[in-house]
Amino acid sequence: MKKRYDKALTTEELAAMPDEDIDYSDIPELDENFWANAVVCTPEKRGIYIKLDNDIVEWMKAQGKGYQTRINAILRTYYEAHRNH
Repeated sequence: MKKRYDKALTTEELAAMPDEDIDYSDIPELDENFWANAVVCTPEKRGIYIKLDNDIVEWMKAQGKGYQTRINAILRTYYEAHRNH
């Protein structure tokens, strides 16, 4: 078993840690039974028209396919961080 930590680690501390040093012992294995009962849930989407700055749209498109999904993910992250304020 890997080392338990005295305090919660920050995202930066976890990102810097080698995978073999991370304690996964409290996470159950995802066995065939889990996947047999797993359900993919996607939030309901609604198409809207939104005006964005040209440079933002071009930069997002330059990241490759799925730019609208990435824009949604960015907005969701902002929403999650601020929804209870």
